[in-house]
Amino acid sequence: MDKQRILIVDDEEVNRTILEVMFGEKYDVVQGENGQDAVDQLEKNPDFVLVLLDIIMPVMDGFAVLEYMKQKDLIDHIPVILITSETVRDSEDKAYQYGIADVIHKPFYPDIVKRRSNNLIELYQNKANMERRLKEQEEAILAQQKKIRENNEFIIEALSSVVEFRSSESGDHVRRIKYFTRVLLKYLAKYFPEYGLTPVQIEEITKASTLHDIGKIGIPDAILMKPGRLTNEEFETMKTHTTLGCDMLATFQKGVEDEFYKYCYEICRHHHERWDGKGYPDHLKGDEIPISAQIVSIADVYDALISVRVYKGAYSHAEAYEMIQNGECGQFSPDVLECFQLAKHDFYDMVEVNKIFSFV
Repeated sequence: MDKQRILIVDDEEVNRTILEVMFGEKYDVVQGENGQDAVDQLEKNPDFVLVLLDIIMPVMDGFAVLEYMKQKDLIDHIPVILITSETVRDSEDKAYQYGIADVIHKPFYPDIVKRRSNNLIELYQNKANMERRLKEQEEAILAQQKKIRENNEFIIEALSSVVEFRSSESGDHVRRIKYFTRVLLKYLAKYFPEYGLTPVQIEEITKASTLHDIGKIGIPDAILMKPGRLTNEEFETMKTHTTLGCDMLATFQKGVEDEFYKYCYEICRHHHERWDGKGYPDHLKGDEIPISAQIVSIADVYDALISVRVYKGAYSHAEAYEMIQNGECGQFSPDVLECFQLAKHDFYDMVEVNKIFSFV
């Protein structure tokens, strides 16, 4: 097995020789007679397990070597023992500020230097091994979390698609809502920073959007799949899908409060609320409506307009856009409408791609 490598840097040859004799049996010893030699050796091989470094040297002193090691992020991984004839406290304080492991004064006792050096090498290697194991564990945990997220998203989308298939609609409605929601949220985060949306929140709201109509599972088929216009009584029943969905979510939630559940609940209950208070089920008005629900609301209305339903045909992208902007589908927040306007071409591109692949 190859020996571990130690770097000894001192302008006095006798000191280098003494140290090499001390460490030569166990380690591969590399010498340097000034700071420039040290830098050259570290550039060739940054895997030294120890550096024994003098301060006062020609060409480049020990502090310059320490500066180099700090800039290259080596000082935290390679223990440095400063071996010096100086007894000035300021010099030692300066060296410790660079992150050296120890200071030994000349003339030194070989046994002490050897013992301290071996202890430091073992300490730093144990630290490196611990960091490596922690990194491996972290990567394993992240991989597991990623797999769990993927499985959860699959289950959520599958559950959401049940509603779409049951009402004779394409299951791609869920994927389109996710796309429209994500696009709108990104514009909202960019142009309206006062909402404080983070990338994590954008992803959580986007995932939650797929459950917006989960309550329709509880709506009778005669109403859900009715090809004609609903009566007032039937429409009142249809409106209960918002609260039915929240009841379902509460059953699954089991008392655990987290942001994803909050977004699911907000969207499920309030995606039919309107800015002027004429929505349902709670007749919320203006900023009383959670922004997550506002975004999904306009995405849902747009998708409903451009899609074929049992009770209507599909409008074109341009017609749907104008109907929403003109308030024909209820009132929306000015901020959300501006984001919808910014997303116009993104939505159009999505619609055209869907047409090519027969998604719409």
